[in-house]
Order: sequence, then C-alpha cells, then structure tokens
Amino acid sequence: MRLRRLSQALLRRTSTSRSAGARAFSTGGSGAIDVHTHMYLPSYMEVLKKRTEIPRVVTVEGQDRLVILPGEDDEVTTATGRPIGREYWDVKAKLEYMDMHNIETSIVSLANPWLDFLTGDAAASVAQELNDELQSMCEQSGGRLLGMATLPVRNPEAAVREVERIKKLSFIRGVILGTPGAGDGLDHDNVRDMLVAIEDQGLPIFLHPHYGVGNEHFHDTGHALFLALGFPMETTVCVSRMITTGAMDKLPNLKILVAHAGAALPSLIGRLDSCVEHDIAIADRLLMKPTDYLKKMHFDAISYSTPAMQHLIELVGEDCIMFGTDNPFFPPAGVPADEVCSHEWPSTKKVWTTLGDLGGETQKKIVRDNALRLFGPNK
Repeated sequence: MRLRRLSQALLRRTSTSRSAGARAFSTGGSGAIDVHTHMYLPSYMEVLKKRTEIPRVVTVEGQDRLVILPGEDDEVTTATGRPIGREYWDVKAKLEYMDMHNIETSIVSLANPWLDFLTGDAAASVAQELNDELQSMCEQSGGRLLGMATLPVRNPEAAVREVERIKKLSFIRGVILGTPGAGDGLDHDNVRDMLVAIEDQGLPIFLHPHYGVGNEHFHDTGHALFLALGFPMETTVCVSRMITTGAMDKLPNLKILVAHAGAALPSLIGRLDSCVEHDIAIADRLLMKPTDYLKKMHFDAISYSTPAMQHLIELVGEDCIMFGTDNPFFPPAGVPADEVCSHEWPSTKKVWTTLGDLGGETQKKIVRDNALRLFGPNK
C-alpha cells in the first residue's frame, strides 16, 4: 500500500524531519496559531465513500456530502448531510484559508467521528495510515501545519502502541479523542491504559464531541441544535464524569484541551461544586473541588461571544485559552462549496471579534503564546 511505503520512508527520515518539526513554530511570528481546525484526510474520505451506513459520504447531484451524525439520514432536514468541497481535504485550500485570516500555523486534527466505527486490526491499520498521511501532509506544508493524531480507540492494545509510535513523528503534537472514548466515556476502564500512555508521553489530548446529548429534542431543526446544544452538552457530561468519578485524580499530569470554550462547563461548574460538596456519595471522593480540576485544563476560544470569553478568562485565567476556528465547518452561508475558499469566513471573523476587546497582552496569549507553550518545539 502506498501510504505504508510512505510511512516506512518517513520513519527512515526521523532525525531530519524531527528537527524540521522542532522548527515548525516561528516564535518570532505574529500570526495566530489555530488549535481547533480539521481536515478529512484523503484516505479517510476513501473509507467514508465506501460505507453504506453512517458515517459516510454520499454524492447528490455531483456534490459530495457528509452524513456523519447519529440518525442524520433518518431526519428530513438533515438526510442529505452537508456539502463538502476541497476545503475539507486539500492542503492548498487550508493554506489559502489561513492566509486570508491571518493564521500562521494550524494544528490539524481529523474531523469527527474519527475511527469510532472501526474495531480490531482494521482500526489499528487505518489509524497508522492516517497518522503517517498527516505527518507527510504537515511535512510538505513548510511548517504551516502540525497534527493531532487519531487513535484506534476500540482496539485498546493497538491504541497504546500507536501513542508510543506517534511520539516519534516530528509534526504530530497531540491526539484528538472523542468524548465517548471506546463507547463508555473517558472515565471507563477500557480506555485507562490508553490515557496512561498519553500521559506518559506528555501528549495533549484535544477533547471533542460527536454523538450529542439530548438529540431526541432536536428534530426539525436541521443541524443547528445538534451542534449548538447536543455537542456542548456531550462534552460537559464527559468532563464532569472524568472529574466526579475520580478519573482525573488518577491522571494528574494529563493535558486536556476542551473544545468549544469548555462547552457548558464554565456556566455550570459552580453548581457542580455545590452539588458535589453536598452529596454524601461523592463529597469525600475527590482531591479537589470540580472548579480546581477545570483550572488545570486548556480551552479553545470558540464561543462566538465576548461575554462568554470574558467569563471563561475570569474562571480559568488567560494562560490556558487558545485561538481556534473549527474550519472547515461553518463556511460562508449561501456560497457554493467549490467557492468557499475564496471568501472570508464570518464564523472565523466572529472568533477574532470576540477577542478584540480583551486587551493586547491577553489577546496575544490567546492568539499565539499559550499554544506555543502547549504544542511548541519539543521533538
């Protein structure tokens, strides 16, 4: 297989690409570092196009469309998914978008649902293929792209091996994990060894939702409520369980980057503190109150709301929040999929706007410095 041969060639060039990866960040630059930006890698697209059930890519009137959310094909307003163009898979399109929006470096992760639908040897081989493809893609970008690896979460032994392997890939700076883990949440024993391996290797986890919580309430609303409510609540439940079950106490050095500005956690954490304190079942279980665990985590800045950003800063401080865009999702409305790369993205402009009134030093930390510290040269 072509990508397997490419993988072997990359590993033979480890020492050269390792130094190149260490130079990927320009510490003297002024452009943003985007920590929340996705691509559907070409080989992943091939996998989705061959599938006959969700997740899959379908073609409608010559247009490729993503059908990936649970039950999406059963609902009239979402049945044909979302149109996708080259912004989802083409490096050149990603760089065009970055140049247009003053983004110097993007830390790219595979978009959901990652490999949640694969098990056994298939999951292991596809994960390795994707991560080698991502390494090659970043290598060819002149340092503009870095990557977060995908793991075969439903093959626990292979996931541990892949964590150890990707640490040697110079442009891979972390891993992306879906909040369900291997299906039972990241507080479950079936992902414990994988999380320990990630912690041991010092790799940050980018924690991202996919399946949603409360989906039974969102029919007839297109994708809007699934993404606006279902996704954040999924993340909120996941992190809350990791805290209240004691999973975080067992992984004190685990680095977690929470998507979507912490979801609903910043607003609900005070209530969680109080409920834990007054619940005799778990009041003495934890080493800290929930708010203190939250302050050890990292967050992207995708809230689309200046008051929400200000609240997050007041809660966790300005040193653990990082610029993100969620590109290539939320493209310019009404623009054909094959033309979005040549337009300004209002969704990205909105992220910039929410940071505009925070003050120069705070904005500099969020836009660049905090990501340098978490993902910077360490290979």
